[in-house]
Amino acid sequence: MFPVLIELFGIKIYTYGVLVATGALLAYFLSLKLAKKEGLNASHIENTLLLALAFGIIGGRLSYVIEHPEQIKGFVDVIAIWNGGMDFFGGLFGGVLGVIVGIVRYKLPVWKVGDIAALSLTIAHAVGRLGCTSAGCCYGLPFPVQGVSTPGIHLTTKFPFFYMVFPEGAVAPPYMPLYPTQLMEFIGLILIFFLLLLAYRKKPFDGFVFSLYMILYGILRFFLEFYRGVTPPIPGIGLTWNQIVSILMVVLSPVLMLLLPKGKKAQPV
Repeated sequence: MFPVLIELFGIKIYTYGVLVATGALLAYFLSLKLAKKEGLNASHIENTLLLALAFGIIGGRLSYVIEHPEQIKGFVDVIAIWNGGMDFFGGLFGGVLGVIVGIVRYKLPVWKVGDIAALSLTIAHAVGRLGCTSAGCCYGLPFPVQGVSTPGIHLTTKFPFFYMVFPEGAVAPPYMPLYPTQLMEFIGLILIFFLLLLAYRKKPFDGFVFSLYMILYGILRFFLEFYRGVTPPIPGIGLTWNQIVSILMVVLSPVLMLLLPKGKKAQPV
């Protein structure tokens, strides 16, 4: 709702960038804390996290540019992430690639790192969705209400019991009531984070938290896609490609849960 957080001497500090950076810092400190509890080398985890962050930003932005070519007028628009615009699944795949590079480079235990990454990613993603709210990207479909054009968050008796109207200058269509998909996802991610945190403390085996994350976020994202207005359904299928990925996440998670306990049991955390 406030794309520019502050402007000093003609220099604009964008809210989106500040919140995304805040999410990344929270993920960074949480990863180091959990790595210490797991008995892992903190510097190796730190370097792996930086690799994941770099690959994730590149993957997320490239996917967004490919998905929304109408917003790209020149090279500056390709790299202008401070204005908002990151595709989560593109960022996820890029981040996973960065993590794999770190795991191979430092010979880290795969599923311990996976559990740490699931928690860190969830909190970073949640704060990042607040950034999306500020910029107006990842906006929802038109909300079924008439006669409201005042920018802000408005309460209603219809699910999800509030909607948003963005001002001029946001990525979202201005002065139009929209489903608050950014805040809906933020709320869902915060709930997932605390569920994962509880599971992490008593995880039965390494990789359990990562598998649980895939199930929970896959379900959340699948249903949110029905309210998002930025990704059109695939012709003939009626589902978006994000929903296809979500289905794969949910289907593969139980398989991991069945296979992983056959390995070494996790130590109490």
